[in-house]
Amino acid sequence: MLSERSSGILLHPTSLPSRGGIGDLGPAAYDFVDWLAAAKQTLWQVLPLQPVGVGNSPYSCTSAFAGNVLLVSLERLAERGLVDADRINNLPDGEGRVDYDGVRAHKLPLLREAAANFFHSASSARERYDEFCHDSDWWLDDYAMFSVLREHFGGQPWNEWPGSIAKRDPETMAQLRSELEAQLNMERFLQFAFFEQWRALRAYCAERGIRVIGDVSIFVSYDSADVWTCPGLFRLKKDLSPAVVAGVPPDAFSKTGQRWGNPIYDWQALAARGYDWWIGRMRWAIETCDIVRIDHFRGFEAYWEIPAEEPTAVNGHWVKGPGEAVFQALRSALGKLPFIAEDLGYITKEVQELRKALQIPGMKILEFGFGNKGAHIYLPHRYEPDCVAYTGTHDNDTVIGWWNSGATEEEKRLASTYLGIDGDGDGVHWAFIRALLTSVAGLTVVPVQDVLGLGSEARMNVPSESDGSWTWRLQPGALTPELAVRLAALVEISDRDVCVKQASGNRQHSHREAGKQFAA
Repeated sequence: MLSERSSGILLHPTSLPSRGGIGDLGPAAYDFVDWLAAAKQTLWQVLPLQPVGVGNSPYSCTSAFAGNVLLVSLERLAERGLVDADRINNLPDGEGRVDYDGVRAHKLPLLREAAANFFHSASSARERYDEFCHDSDWWLDDYAMFSVLREHFGGQPWNEWPGSIAKRDPETMAQLRSELEAQLNMERFLQFAFFEQWRALRAYCAERGIRVIGDVSIFVSYDSADVWTCPGLFRLKKDLSPAVVAGVPPDAFSKTGQRWGNPIYDWQALAARGYDWWIGRMRWAIETCDIVRIDHFRGFEAYWEIPAEEPTAVNGHWVKGPGEAVFQALRSALGKLPFIAEDLGYITKEVQELRKALQIPGMKILEFGFGNKGAHIYLPHRYEPDCVAYTGTHDNDTVIGWWNSGATEEEKRLASTYLGIDGDGDGVHWAFIRALLTSVAGLTVVPVQDVLGLGSEARMNVPSESDGSWTWRLQPGALTPELAVRLAALVEISDRDVCVKQASGNRQHSHREAGKQFAA
């Protein structure tokens, strides 16, 4: 995976300046790919693409397999005649933060209208729809039922549904499948539309030599189709509520730690099944993206287990994870594993040994490198070729935000000395980017906010704070040709343009043609 030096940009699709109040997989996404190609970037990193749950976090999803239908482009559906283009023109423009409630209110009715039109028309895509439903039935049918029921019960968690439904009584489920056939088909269509549009976008990326880095969180949400469908794979009580939940212990940033609330896997039950659920999950992930970042990789070596009744993470304890066994099963079933390990936070020698034994590259965050001597592992002179280096991630402040309000005077002094920053720090973000790209790290990724030199107002997420997180959006026209030229020059001088040269002869279609070729 790291055989050739590459560089890329971190930008979640919800942050694109698409019409409709949220970024989507339509024209703005293709424009972004064009800009990536002009900037000689060969990687596009996204956050999880699954349907968001509590707090609208992409790391709190209602399914490990389904796509977020809010990312479906209405413009692409309009090109297929499935929704009136004039209706789309009346939607909010590409500016402003994501208002998820507002987006659901005005976008979901149009998506359902498109679904109804699809089933009432003689669409040439009907055969592809049937094939998608057949190939995806191992997760699609259960997710469609979960989604329909969740809406029917006003968003209540599945364990608060009537007992026969919560426990998936076979007779009850058969009756529901009959009664809800129209709604279930609508949910299936929306998933079909998402994956058709996503595959079209990926094909366009591939033509331009751009690989997509996806993201898989180790844990899943309790209120998800996954736990409702397979409760035996999780450590639940007899009433199906969690017995224990995941989190991280107290540290310098939080005296009570973080109680995430995700249910803990029953790893013995998973092992007895040959880790088939994980094989299915990761097969789907590497079919959906080219490279997969594994969030909270350290949980495979050991995870912080908290009794479910505890209000904080203080009274948790470390429990050994499955270690190499699950990855051996994955490798046997899937072959080469194009993974990146998110190995940040409290990382022990055992975690690093597991990562190295599996030959999975870890992450380096330049922003972390100036705190003390121990933090120097995040500075470029300590990097190895087999790593993926970032200025920061979605969980960190932007470089400019960190410089203006997060960094101590000592950290700023050390950063100035190391990076050659003069005066008041003007251009500090470019000093970070230059140090990153010229390092020996095999892959480098820069959040788009750092390319633009934006401050804390552009931060994507503040851990443990839901207000305002996941809502930032790129402003139309912000990614200029001049920025592309400047970034491309750094790619060239740092020898990260090998993949760019290989892909230069593959650009065949305009993004309008590519989108129409695959759009539902």
